[in-house]
Amino acid sequence: MVFLKHIILLLKDFFQFAKQKKSWWIIPLVVIFLGIALLIVAGQASAPFIYTLF
Repeated sequence: MVFLKHIILLLKDFFQFAKQKKSWWIIPLVVIFLGIALLIVAGQASAPFIYTLF
């Protein structure tokens, strides 16, 4: 739970930085990186189940 709180604070800092410096290009970059990270985590979690099928 503490880890999730730190992630939320980090994302909040990214958005505040983008708003303050008017660097709107950083928001899609962060979203893409989060999507890739989510795909990696989801892919590793499902791998053991795939191996048992074969």
